[in-house]
Amino acid sequence: MSEHSRYESARRGAGALVSGALSAIVIMVALLAAMWGVEVIDYVFGGALDRQFGILGGDPDGLIGIVFAPFLHDGFGHLMANSLPLLILGFLAALRGVGKFLWASVLIILIGGLGTWVTSPGVITIGASGLVFGYFGFVVARGLFDRRALDIVIGIGVAIAYYSILWGLLPNQYGISWQGHLFGLIGGVVAAWVLRRKRELPAAPTY
Repeated sequence: MSEHSRYESARRGAGALVSGALSAIVIMVALLAAMWGVEVIDYVFGGALDRQFGILGGDPDGLIGIVFAPFLHDGFGHLMANSLPLLILGFLAALRGVGKFLWASVLIILIGGLGTWVTSPGVITIGASGLVFGYFGFVVARGLFDRRALDIVIGIGVAIAYYSILWGLLPNQYGISWQGHLFGLIGGVVAAWVLRRKRELPAAPTY
């Protein structure tokens, strides 16, 4: 590869990264704004949204909560605790493109929500912490599966900075859904595998 070609490739890569960063900021700010808006509405209605649209484990009527529960919180304190890690980890998860980020979010929500529904009979689960764990798993696993230098560095940095959240996987913590955390994390790792960069096979030699 010529010097000019390497320069052009690096320039395109840098441009794509900057574009991805701007898109990631926009989508995460919009996501958090939506969550805060929903929490204001829920506060006005006395928590009715939590009871109606949370994941009610083991109940077929509670399956609807798989889609809505990540956007609901048990008060503003709960939402505040999730907002910063969600913003940071979601931004890093979206850095490689909004399309992959949206698909990763869908997989995390579905796997995390269904796993919670199956393993939490009779319990209503709400909150974005499953997404937080999912984005954590996605960012760390993406570095392992894609093997791009930047993703590896980001994955290692996230693992070091946020390793303490893994205490949330321990059972029997009052008021904390370790099931939501665990299955959200699994969903993130699965998403990283499904959405991993496809490597081109080397061309067959010609004779």
